[in-house]
Amino acid sequence: MKVRYIACIVFALIAFSACQKNTVSKIPSIALMYFGPDSIKLNRDTAYLEFRLTDGDGDLGNDPNSTATPIKYDIYIKDFRYDTGFAGYFFPAIDHAIEDPKKGLEGTCLFAFLPSILTSRSDSLHLLNGDTTRFEVYIEDRAGDTSNHIFTSNIIMRP
Repeated sequence: MKVRYIACIVFALIAFSACQKNTVSKIPSIALMYFGPDSIKLNRDTAYLEFRLTDGDGDLGNDPNSTATPIKYDIYIKDFRYDTGFAGYFFPAIDHAIEDPKKGLEGTCLFAFLPSILTSRSDSLHLLNGDTTRFEVYIEDRAGDTSNHIFTSNIIMRP
């Protein structure tokens, strides 16, 4: 009888230890990989921000067609030249078939600052001589969990 009891306990311990739990936080996390180039020509060049992202429950990708207010974006970027807060952008569509709350989601995001995003301030000093700024970035998942914030280096925008 004792052998059967011990065997049941050993089996239970093996079964519990075999269960793989997701140890990655359900709160998204990002890490800066690249930002550049450090100098661009306004209205002509594109700057790029590349960051690594991890989300333990894999619920990234807010719906761009949602009518809920306020609109929930995926990427939030703040330009340090302005006091207007963060501008929001969406990830490209993420296939829901790859979502697995047990495995989470990891990947790399490459965000292009197109010439329409990087503009000079409209005063004559900056229009003639160019401008310099840097950015603060974070992401948000569908549950409303926000990641850590990352900061870019300065970028010089020449006229």
